[in-house]
Amino acid sequence: MNMRNVTGKISDSLFELKVLRETGMIGGLRPDKAVRVLQTLSRGGATPASAIRIARIKRPDKEFIVDEAGSLTFAEADSRTNALARAFAARGIGAGDAIGIMCRNHRGFIETNLAASKLGATVLFLNTMFSGPQLAEVVEREGPKLLVSDQEFESLLAGVPAEVIRICGFAEPGSDRADAPTLEELIAAEDDAELPLPNRASRYVILTSGTTGTPKGAQRSSPKSLATIVGLLDLIPHRSEETMVLAAPLFHSWGFINSVIGLSLGARLVMDRRFDPAGTMELVDRFDAEVLVAVPVMLQRILELDEEVSRGFKAENLQIVTLSGSALPGGLATDWMDRYGENVYNLYGSTEVAFATVAGPADLRADPATAGRIPRGTSIRLVGEDGEDVQAGGTGRIFVRNGMTFEGYTGGGDKEKMDGYVASGDIGHFDAEGRLHIDGRDDEMIVSGGENVFPAEVEDLIAGHVEVVEVAVVGVSDERFGQALCAYVVLRREGAIDEEGVRAFVKANLASYKAPRDVIFTPELPRNATGKVLKRELAAGEPA
Repeated sequence: MNMRNVTGKISDSLFELKVLRETGMIGGLRPDKAVRVLQTLSRGGATPASAIRIARIKRPDKEFIVDEAGSLTFAEADSRTNALARAFAARGIGAGDAIGIMCRNHRGFIETNLAASKLGATVLFLNTMFSGPQLAEVVEREGPKLLVSDQEFESLLAGVPAEVIRICGFAEPGSDRADAPTLEELIAAEDDAELPLPNRASRYVILTSGTTGTPKGAQRSSPKSLATIVGLLDLIPHRSEETMVLAAPLFHSWGFINSVIGLSLGARLVMDRRFDPAGTMELVDRFDAEVLVAVPVMLQRILELDEEVSRGFKAENLQIVTLSGSALPGGLATDWMDRYGENVYNLYGSTEVAFATVAGPADLRADPATAGRIPRGTSIRLVGEDGEDVQAGGTGRIFVRNGMTFEGYTGGGDKEKMDGYVASGDIGHFDAEGRLHIDGRDDEMIVSGGENVFPAEVEDLIAGHVEVVEVAVVGVSDERFGQALCAYVVLRREGAIDEEGVRAFVKANLASYKAPRDVIFTPELPRNATGKVLKRELAAGEPA
């Protein structure tokens, strides 16, 4: 190893120590506890199983999970997941076997994941908005041996192979249910002693959003170190033992990674099974939360609440509102911060690349459309059509490298890769301040009359109109120009602006060929569970 590499490694280590001290993740422990923590991390690696064991050593009696069933301490969660892991093992689940989870946000989801980690099992996160046929297709393809699903999804299981072991994650109190045992029954029936370490670490299969087709399974392993997470914590100022209201769905990578970050910080995770705008803010106030984890459309729904409903929301201690999962529309971030303070941190990434950049409050004030800055431990290349890196200020395809990029699709195939960098699927550029801007999807660009047009640029502009709530723009076929744009627009007031008004607004701010040929006013846009607009549904209904 040359001196430059040695210097770099020392610098990285010092940086990690600095950030971990600032968050409170290290320091302040008795020597005997510090030794036990280091031994646990050395033996088990940076896994959720290690994190819950370390949390028990450091703060056994602190609240970890608060949901509608009550609260659990870190010690209780560690013991319960030991018992649950033993129950899974008794049903034939071992290292490398897959466990599917189709649950809403509650303790059962987190405990199933922790139990799987203690066994070295693979975890498959299933979308709670799946139809029966979609669920059957994904289960058939991914092959879990055991499926934990909430009672409400029982009717969707008809197509799931009979040999898949079924466990009920959550059942409404007093309701009739099928013969599948509940997680609580499994936990109560088993010994909660510590388990031996598995011979391999868990893997995670997170499904892509499926906004343009059938969801794919993106597989990744537990990170080999904390370096990538530390880079994120450097830009988003989490602190140990904070209270985190976890509104983003746990089955999505954003909800999942925040549950792991929260566990590592010794945070209190407060959850409701279903998102409710007013209910979420009531949780923030009731538990004096420092952190709200959400997707952009959730903030939009909160801001749309009647003044009479929202007047009492204070959010006095809310220091971090951390977002990801879909594009941040228009002035949403600044509208939120005008009301609730300088606390929005928006993360740009994807299921495949994990995360790429973070836009903090100052970035979003300077430019609400920015995707933000690159965290330490992550690197980005912008690649032109010739396969070479673009010049400074140029636009190119975005490729990302860090310790959490995925390992390929479980059904075969991969995202395009270049020297360890993974394509995000987007095109973008950096501004003079080093902030990334997303110009559009590389597969959404249309050619209209010989001109390249990215729908995202037109969306951002129309979304900034005072009478527009949200908008989605898609490419449609056009006999004269080959392709044209169609804008689906949600208005604040019916009839406040007409089709020609929208087109005139675009022409006044962008090149005339970027004005949409068609403008369709709609009461809402079709979205998935994380708030992403389902453009395939819009494209399927394009005007003739």
